[in-house]
Amino acid sequence: MAEVKEFKLPDLGEGLTEAEVVRWLVEVGEAVAVDQPVVEVETAKAMVEVPCPYGGVVTARYGEEGEELAVGAPLLTVAVGAGTPAPGRGSGSPGPGSGDLAGVVAEAAGADVEAAEAGGAGETSGAVLVGYGTGAPPARRRRVRPASHTPGGAVDGPAPAAAAGPVGGVPSGYGRHAVTPDAAVRQNGSAPAAGPVPVISPLVRRLARQNGVELRTLTGSGPDGLILRADVERAIGAAAAPAEQPAAAEQPAAAASAADGEVRIALRGLRGVVADKMSRSRREIPEATCWVDADATELLAARRAMNAAGGPDAPKISLLAVLARICTAALARFPELNARVDTEAREIVRLERLHLGFAAQTDRGLVVPVVRDAHTRGAESLSEELARLTGSARAGTLTPGELTGSTFTLNNYGVFGVDGSTPIINHPEAAMLGVGRIVPKPWVHEGELAVRHVTQLSLTFDHRVCDGGVAGGFLRYVADCVEQPAVLLRGI
Repeated sequence: MAEVKEFKLPDLGEGLTEAEVVRWLVEVGEAVAVDQPVVEVETAKAMVEVPCPYGGVVTARYGEEGEELAVGAPLLTVAVGAGTPAPGRGSGSPGPGSGDLAGVVAEAAGADVEAAEAGGAGETSGAVLVGYGTGAPPARRRRVRPASHTPGGAVDGPAPAAAAGPVGGVPSGYGRHAVTPDAAVRQNGSAPAAGPVPVISPLVRRLARQNGVELRTLTGSGPDGLILRADVERAIGAAAAPAEQPAAAEQPAAAASAADGEVRIALRGLRGVVADKMSRSRREIPEATCWVDADATELLAARRAMNAAGGPDAPKISLLAVLARICTAALARFPELNARVDTEAREIVRLERLHLGFAAQTDRGLVVPVVRDAHTRGAESLSEELARLTGSARAGTLTPGELTGSTFTLNNYGVFGVDGSTPIINHPEAAMLGVGRIVPKPWVHEGELAVRHVTQLSLTFDHRVCDGGVAGGFLRYVADCVEQPAVLLRGI
């Protein structure tokens, strides 16, 4: 009998506690190789393909596409060593000598059923799913989280296709759910057990803290009394409602009119993370903005000359890369702005390395990819990295590491056809440089009126890390480099 190993959703970094299953890359019964991607998940930061550390035959998958799983929840089980494909083979193409895959799956499924019916004998780490009953399952299942190793409640995930018939009163194909006694009580509507209420999500704790909700007063609707975001949001809504509400039967027309025309969009995923981060930035950072118009005619000419010098086959240097190079030079002169504030220690932390973030609009919303060690790169290297990250952002394949850790942000909002902006600082950074559209305008050049290509530059900065003199000096240096690119040569 092949050894069946369980692969759990790994920690994807940066404090992420959950991910949504976007697309399964393997089927039950398929052979997988070590480190082969088996599922594509979407976190609040990026789309990620998750590789499996085991080689063998997939005996079960946990979670449907569109379902959210917590870090540490089971993803799939693998019969190790059974039908492992040779390196380079596809997930659905078992190698020679793979044996009867259906037999391996059925064998593993039978072992799982026996463990569940035995009341959880042995190590059966799994997931608790409650609230389904014996009817048809909902279109989107409840969030999954790791279950405790309790003597009376071993739990398995979705039954593989080879397992026939319902198990434990649940239709086959939708999972076997051995519910713990406490979870069963809550499922039947009884009061939760006494004791501290579990909260595993830092986002839920923060939401409660920000809105003055006492978590100990809530009854969690999740497995084992877990407090979910929805529980906190209901408590917030209840506190905001008027003390006296007329009976619903007395005001049917008012209730109907209030519902008409409303579209509610959940602040979750990327949109939720952006909302939380921007709100925190506004609460914590005393920001100020200064701006200046600059003649970018010579900058455009310098970029054309750089691309012409590279020859027809050389990669072209983008305008954003030239602006990024100007940023790195300006921050070398004004390092006060490559910093963050440690609020608990009441210290300004100046950073030696510059990781340059840049705003990129995608179908999923605004993201900020990060160019690592931008201060060590020239214009050509910056252009290549910016192009790579932009392509990954639009394809939704940026990793969490490519979306975090920036120390300064460049925001080219001119691509939207606007001249200026007062953006919210990308917390916990200390500043953001904004660049408006470059358009022909009347301009006094060398004492005469002429048509020049003009742009507006703006700097939003944390007034805790510096005063207006430093911010103004930084912005003026950037403007000088835009108007006369030869200024950059003085620092080379």
